[in-house]
Amino acid sequence: MNTAALTINHLSGMKQQGEKIAMLTCYDATFAQAMDQAGVDIILVGDSLGMVVQGRDSTVGVSVEDIAYHTQCVSQGLERTFLLADMPFGSFHNESTAMENAVILLGAGSSMVKLEGAGPMIGIVEYMTSRGAPVCGHLGLTPQSVHQLGGFKVQARDEVSARQLLQDAQAIEEAGAQMLVLECVPAALGKAVAAALDVPVIGIGAGVDCDGQVLVMHDMLGLGERAPKFVADFMQQSDTVEGAFRAYVQSVREGRFPSEEHEY
Repeated sequence: MNTAALTINHLSGMKQQGEKIAMLTCYDATFAQAMDQAGVDIILVGDSLGMVVQGRDSTVGVSVEDIAYHTQCVSQGLERTFLLADMPFGSFHNESTAMENAVILLGAGSSMVKLEGAGPMIGIVEYMTSRGAPVCGHLGLTPQSVHQLGGFKVQARDEVSARQLLQDAQAIEEAGAQMLVLECVPAALGKAVAAALDVPVIGIGAGVDCDGQVLVMHDMLGLGERAPKFVADFMQQSDTVEGAFRAYVQSVREGRFPSEEHEY
């Protein structure tokens, strides 16, 4: 990374200034370079690669080695964009394991690691951040828990679960997390969480009032057979892949994406 590369301080400043943050998933150097040039602020090397790259039916089988390999590939294509790496299922079930695996992913080129859930995970976030590992939380629909949740469903629809999610988000921030991904929750809850936290809140199916948005690259390029409600096909707005990335960034920046049709 060069001196022009974005840092968590830059991203936090964007939130404070009301400038929307654009994030996409990516898994290789070529697409990473195109995203970097298109102005994407954050690339997530997501465990979504289990589905869109490896052809699995969930993210559960992805390994730390898989994420590390793709993180290293993506890092080779970047100059400006902030790089975030997913910690896959089973890689952060206790403090020492979580820290060891975070070291692997940070060593592969990521600037931060993301882990799903609250409850016992809050203590793990605190353990990691107190030892210098930058952490992003992930609440709402947590794909690694899809079997436990009973499928890919919108979360926190009732008042009790919404209140619990907000409390979890605040606890994760207090534990030291410097960013939060919020997935598949009602738009009103996305707005409330973003307002309550000082750290950037990046939404996916969580409404336009989050501090930024993230989509899986394959989905926003129109490659998915059955795209979720929160996805828009940005290839319809461009003749090139890089143009689609630029269209996405511009739509997020201007608050045009997501629109009401993409919200819950």
